[in-house]
Amino acid sequence: MATFQKILIANRAEIAVRVMRTCRELGITTVAVYSELDRDAFHVRYADEAYALGGETAAESYLNTDAILDVIRRSGAEAVHPGYGFFAENADFAEAIQSLDGPRGPVTWIGPPPSAIRIMGDKISSRKAALEAKVPMVPGTTEALESAAEVVAFGDEHGWPVAIKAAFGGGGKGMKIARSADEAEKVLESAQREAQAYFGRPEAYLERYLERPRHVEIQVFSDTHGNHVWLGERDCSVQRRHQKLIEESPAPGVDDATRKAMGEAAVHVAAACGYVGAGTVEMLYQPPERPSGQAGDFFFLEMNTRLQVEHCVTEMVTGFDLVREQIRVAAGEPLSFTQEDVQPRGHSIECRINAEDPAKKFLPSPGTITRFDRPAGPGVRIDHGYEAGDTISQFYDNLVAKLIVWGSDRDEAIARARRALGETLIEGIKTTIPAHLTLLAHPDFVAGNHSTKWLEDEVDPGLLATASGSGDSGATSISETPETQDTRAEHTVPVEVDGKRFTVRLWLPDLPAGAAPSGRVKPRMTAGAGAGGAGSGSGTISAPMQGTIVKVLVSPGDAVKAGESVVVLEAMKMENHINAESDGTVKEVRVEPGQTVSGGDV
Repeated sequence: MATFQKILIANRAEIAVRVMRTCRELGITTVAVYSELDRDAFHVRYADEAYALGGETAAESYLNTDAILDVIRRSGAEAVHPGYGFFAENADFAEAIQSLDGPRGPVTWIGPPPSAIRIMGDKISSRKAALEAKVPMVPGTTEALESAAEVVAFGDEHGWPVAIKAAFGGGGKGMKIARSADEAEKVLESAQREAQAYFGRPEAYLERYLERPRHVEIQVFSDTHGNHVWLGERDCSVQRRHQKLIEESPAPGVDDATRKAMGEAAVHVAAACGYVGAGTVEMLYQPPERPSGQAGDFFFLEMNTRLQVEHCVTEMVTGFDLVREQIRVAAGEPLSFTQEDVQPRGHSIECRINAEDPAKKFLPSPGTITRFDRPAGPGVRIDHGYEAGDTISQFYDNLVAKLIVWGSDRDEAIARARRALGETLIEGIKTTIPAHLTLLAHPDFVAGNHSTKWLEDEVDPGLLATASGSGDSGATSISETPETQDTRAEHTVPVEVDGKRFTVRLWLPDLPAGAAPSGRVKPRMTAGAGAGGAGSGSGTISAPMQGTIVKVLVSPGDAVKAGESVVVLEAMKMENHINAESDGTVKEVRVEPGQTVSGGDV
């Protein structure tokens, strides 16, 4: 097929490596970009070339348009793949890419046209487009919110709770739930802050919040020759904080009539907006109350104009490489398959392994990975963005890896996922692996009787606390060991020349005892590092993790009750409310908005 010689991946971690792997199979040179914190990250080490963007936070690096455009010019990249998150659904960025001249003509954007991104990437205009296409839809607004009064008016009309969602977001980022008029203002502010931090845009809109739906999405693909197909559906109902934890394909319990109706509706939406490339149409599915043979109800939720995190399960059941297909379509080729060629086989499950502590309501767990043993065997795939020695920073998303399995049916896929999770060992941080093992064995999940609120509202938190305390993933006490020593005289080290990264082999004197190879320092951690605030009744509230203070909710002299939020801490692009652990009066506040704190800071 006609293709490119060099592609820049404007992203980081797991998705950047995923794209690079397909490029390597196609003989395409890959270009990575990196922030100061990612100078020696796995995606940087894996790429053929790597260039510095400067800065530490996403806004200073991966969301810095001028810096990325400069690297495209300097590297001679012919095309840009955005991955997901960051600029993946930003029409202005796509247009900026297409305005550049590459070595063989204009630089190609590996994604949908900017016009389609504007219609569907903006969740507000996508609702308008779906309404015009007569696709069933949950009640919601079609204009950006300007005040909390609009939230109150909508809730009073359609009923509480309501969902406030980032207009330019996805993946649950920037989505907050207001359960009463009293919460409207603070929840709106929180959603807008999170949307700005993750997507660079604060706009938000409203939807009626359904209490127990299933989250089912349709993978669509379109080319420049007028072909539009759908590649089956995925169930993404196991969520916490409105972000997915387990995904699978096909969706359990969805009848063939509903599956076909969803697929046809998704293709209709894609064709109506002139879509090109990979996209996902997300639906809320309400199963029939009784097994009557009738189709369940479904409602259009949004369209994600990019590759999804969970695209892997679709690849496992269809046999298609969706990244390869993205590159093919961007190069002007037609899709390599037709709708008749899409014949899903078997069952696939994906577990998102995040740096979080399930025993503490999935609190983020940044830190350095000291050990990472990956699983193997039949039907097992793992897409990862970190290796042992790499650090999970508070400034970025906390997805460490994705474990994907395939089985001949759902029962086999569940058993295989549990076996593979048991083979996965990650130390130095807490991860969601214990939660996955517990949830995959839960009778509700096995029976397919779960919803988007199942994990947070129906699963006994004690099950997760017990599982997380078993030590399956993440050590609480790490010390230097002889294995961290390097007595070799030959060393491979990364160097940077004029913003471009090179790897150099040097012959140097032996490293001192206890030093880590490749310039990585493995920190000494003690039991309780990153733990929560002081015990109940201590009168002291401390940071449970490294992060940035975004809002202080109390002042000296204020009376507070146990469980009341006193400060909002942002870590890994998520806002966390830090609560008082006892009744009392605030005597002193030692932080202010914008201040960075470490775990344990008072």
